[in-house]
Amino acid sequence: MASAMRMVFGLLTFVTVGMIIGALFQLAFIRRLEDSYEFPSFRRLHETRNSGNLQLSRGMPYWVGDKEAETLRIGYVKPEIISWSPRIILLHNFLSTDGIKSNVRTSSGMFLAPEERKYAMIQAIEKRISVYSQVPVENGELIQVLRYETNQFYRPHHDYFSDTFNLKRGGQRVATMLMYLSDNVEGGETYFPMAGSSECSCGGRMMKGMCVKPNKGDALLFWSMGLDGQSDTSSIHGGCEVLSGEKWSATKWMRQRATS
Repeated sequence: MASAMRMVFGLLTFVTVGMIIGALFQLAFIRRLEDSYEFPSFRRLHETRNSGNLQLSRGMPYWVGDKEAETLRIGYVKPEIISWSPRIILLHNFLSTDGIKSNVRTSSGMFLAPEERKYAMIQAIEKRISVYSQVPVENGELIQVLRYETNQFYRPHHDYFSDTFNLKRGGQRVATMLMYLSDNVEGGETYFPMAGSSECSCGGRMMKGMCVKPNKGDALLFWSMGLDGQSDTSSIHGGCEVLSGEKWSATKWMRQRATS
């Protein structure tokens, strides 16, 4: 019994330390993103050669020729930490137009097929999700695309599992990346009842908590597990009623371990 308890304690300590280190790396990366977005340094001077003379030109993205930075949209993504408990980061301009206009799925509520993960655009988005969340790509579930029509909503719920069956493949859900794919939607906010202390408009009704409006190209990153390695009950969230238009979104859930 004592050895089993030591093993459990050791495992929890390992998970906790790993999550704390991951969070620190993530905060450092977010700080770099803020610097690249807020200051003119992301539009740096570039050297060009013209007729043997060295010239300087302005207005070119600093990632010219840098495929890695282009994939991660460095200089375009603007992070905004909107809550520490639960931990929520709003990533403005997370998706480019190419990442939004996709004919991979046009149905309501469908997961991408495993073979569709091989598409270059999907691989770029999954890599971006991994870097910004500091969770390995292989720990992610398949992306799910959802459509909410007028009067549709999703009641407040947790993304983490309360049963043991779903934990067998990949362990507990750690974090969620919710990407907004459509504009001109009235209502349809993502609602966190236990975040913040003020009121917000959720589907036209004032509710206590925090509401995030769905803006095309933005992404919402939030954690279902705290830095102590335990499920975070304050991460409860829901989809507010859509009053007009259609709300399209894509969701990526991330686990403790590889899902395949």
